[in-house]
Amino acid sequence: MTTRRRGRPAAGSSPDTRAAILAAARSQFAARGFNGASMRSIAKEAGVDASLISHYFGDKAQLLVATMQLPINPLEKVQGVLAGELDGMGERLIATFLGAWDPHREVFSTMVRSTLGGPDPHATPVFQLAQNVVVAGVRDRIPGTDAHVRATMVASQIVGLAVMRYVLELEPIASAEPEDVARLYGAAVQTLLG
Repeated sequence: MTTRRRGRPAAGSSPDTRAAILAAARSQFAARGFNGASMRSIAKEAGVDASLISHYFGDKAQLLVATMQLPINPLEKVQGVLAGELDGMGERLIATFLGAWDPHREVFSTMVRSTLGGPDPHATPVFQLAQNVVVAGVRDRIPGTDAHVRATMVASQIVGLAVMRYVLELEPIASAEPEDVARLYGAAVQTLLG
C-alpha cells in the first residue's frame, strides 16, 4: 500500500490540486477575510502542503486574485447597459450586477470583503469596477456640472447593495428576488442618474 505524499503533486493531478486549493481559499477568505485566512488553514482545508499554494499561486494576495476570477465578465455587461438609454438605466444596472453576482455569491463575497479589509482597497477588482467602469461610465452619460459626484453616488449605492446582500446578508435584501431588488433599488439609482 502506498501513502499519498504531501508536497508537489504527481504528474496529471495538478488541475485537481489547483481546484482544491482555490475552493479552500474561497471558503477561508469568505469565512475569515483576507487577514484572517492563513496559508496553512487554506492548505489544511485543501488537503495539501502549504508550499503547494506558493508553487501554484505565489503569495496570499496572488491567491486571492486567483479566487476572484469569475467565469463571466461583468464589465462587458455593465458597459452594455451604460451604452443604452438613460431612462431605466438604474434598474438595468442593478439587474445586471445581480445577474453577475448572485450565481457566484461566495466569490463575490470574498471580493467585497477583500476590498473592505484588504491591504490596499484601491487595488481590488471591486474598487476598479466601481471607479473605472461605473463612475467613469455613468459620469459620461449624465448631464450637469455635478455628474462626477452623482456618478460616484451611483457606485456607492451599488457597492452598498453588495455589502448588504453578500457580506452582511441583511434580510430581506439578502434573500429577495433579484427582480424585486432591481426594481426597488434601481429606482433609487435612477434618481441619481436624473
